[in-house]
Amino acid sequence: MKSIAWVDLTLPDAEGIRDFYAAVMGWRPEPVAMGDYSDFNMCDAEGEAAAGVCHARGQNAGLPPVWMVYFQVPDLDESLAQAKAAGGTVLLQPRGAGSGRYAVLRDPAGTVFAVFEPQSEG
Repeated sequence: MKSIAWVDLTLPDAEGIRDFYAAVMGWRPEPVAMGDYSDFNMCDAEGEAAAGVCHARGQNAGLPPVWMVYFQVPDLDESLAQAKAAGGTVLLQPRGAGSGRYAVLRDPAGTVFAVFEPQSEG
């Protein structure tokens, strides 16, 4: 199992920063329809999605403007229970994300991160 499943940047103006990361990293932005706006998968030279650049709207409203790392876990609900028991805070309750579910947490030191449970096969 991979330990890091995804990374994305959420900020008020995704269009205003996506070209910066395209230039610096050599990525190509691909729009991801989010209703009345688009977020972006940032794709590498082979066309594989390497990261996301997202607007702080809709399901991302209220997320801080930082690169968010998504750690893959086998059981999201169990991970949330363990995080709370260890002094963490759930900032964003579990929600669907294409191929699974995720939630955003803050650890006792104040670090924000996400946990992601992939959809079970079968």
